[in-house]
Amino acid sequence: MKKHLSIGLSAFALAALLSGCGGGATTTTPTSAAPATSTPAETSSSAPAGSASTSMAAAALSVGQSTAGQIVVADQGLSVYYFTKDTKDSGTSACTADCLVMWPPVTTTTATPTVNGVTGKVGTIPTADGKMQVTINGMPVYYNAKDKAAGDIMGQGVGGLWYLVAPSGEMIKPAAGGY
Repeated sequence: MKKHLSIGLSAFALAALLSGCGGGATTTTPTSAAPATSTPAETSSSAPAGSASTSMAAAALSVGQSTAGQIVVADQGLSVYYFTKDTKDSGTSACTADCLVMWPPVTTTTATPTVNGVTGKVGTIPTADGKMQVTINGMPVYYNAKDKAAGDIMGQGVGGLWYLVAPSGEMIKPAAGGY
């Protein structure tokens, strides 16, 4: 059973990498995220708890702490990422089909998501399935399916395409030498 699971997961990782999403793994050491200090928001986000369509409890975007410094987090302190193939203010996401399995969009049920400590401009764009994907400074944001706990940043720098989001809305790219 374990062998079949391992082979299946390896095939999944290879498929994600070949799909142009940069599905390779990084080796980062997670730390815990700072707790949100606001009351729960009127947003509901999708998070990677086994599939891209799994919904979690309502949560706002807030600021968390990781080995990369202060970052934007959503549901249960999970890190959010930018995809460098997205075009700012285009109103669309470049991550589609198989890409969304490894990189589920951060979604909301309101056009004006509530935030705590995030100073970048927050908005939304429509998804292919009719939901609203959260944007920061005109760029869609995503979870990484490998991030399972607050402070995990397994998606940072994957394929040279995926990067954490700073509270200001800037993309966090590693300095020379990486993390």
